[in-house]
Amino acid sequence: MDKITTWPKVSVIVTTKNESNNIERFFKSVKNQTYKNLELIVVDNNSFDQTVLISRKYTTKIFNYGPERSAQRNYGAKKSTGQYLLFLDADMELSPNVVNDCVIEALFAAETAKDLGAKKIILVAPYFPYLRQDKRFNPGECVSLQTIAKNIDEDFDEVYIIDPHLHREKTLKHIFRIKSHRLTANPLIEEYIKKKIKAPVIIGPDWESYKWAQNVAEKIGCGFAIMEKKRYSSRKVKVSLNKRIDIKNKNLVFIDDMISTGHTLLEAIKAMKKLGARKVTCFAVHGILVENALEKLRKAGAEVITTNTIPNKVAKIDISNLIVDALKK
Repeated sequence: MDKITTWPKVSVIVTTKNESNNIERFFKSVKNQTYKNLELIVVDNNSFDQTVLISRKYTTKIFNYGPERSAQRNYGAKKSTGQYLLFLDADMELSPNVVNDCVIEALFAAETAKDLGAKKIILVAPYFPYLRQDKRFNPGECVSLQTIAKNIDEDFDEVYIIDPHLHREKTLKHIFRIKSHRLTANPLIEEYIKKKIKAPVIIGPDWESYKWAQNVAEKIGCGFAIMEKKRYSSRKVKVSLNKRIDIKNKNLVFIDDMISTGHTLLEAIKAMKKLGARKVTCFAVHGILVENALEKLRKAGAEVITTNTIPNKVAKIDISNLIVDALKK
């Protein structure tokens, strides 16, 4: 039997809307993956450019569904036949080993270590994306957090995660049966701000970021406020400050656990600039930075700084010692 057919099938699901400038580069990077048992699914949202035409050169599994990215992804999951799902954006360009280096490789390694008699197997996941799907937001959705947590419980003895995206679950102990550890990069961000930014005012871009903003502001000893967010869709957000605060000629520092599309931050930056902010810096633990988020934020006049839980161009804060210190305990 061909070795490739014995590998678990991975369904690569990409959501698109007028991505003709990016999609060919994306498809070529998927085609060049070292992991070959892939199923490529495109879920388009009424593109009027050449996106669908280009997609037909690479896959027959092309669907039209909306109204936004989360709905597209869920629809793609329903149409998939793979054992594992990998959700990607059309403006991504993958290095050849991305799929191999993702969850599948970790599970393979754990299974192999167990077979070879390892005494203890620990998973260190600096960024754990499945925490974002911790409930069924729409009918028929997969609660991917529950699915992946079961696999981790079976193959690992302990798990370490840096600043997990917890909202409906209070702790990691509510998610995993195995021993779990929640690490935080807050002290590293605090140290960076103290050294690099004068007269900061900390702003949380929404209520979900409240704990990050408040904790950092209290440690530094500066003012802070929270932006109240009204979300109309995954891409349309309106924001306002929750209290009066003097920001004229101050260096505004936005802090959140992650920056994904950056749409919330973009609206917040515009509002703060109108109120007289001198400089805006956006900090995040996890720099996902999809849909050209970094370029958009820079164009809006903000500097962006993240940790290196996810490698990216602005990952200036190193978390390696945080992990090493935790494992030594």
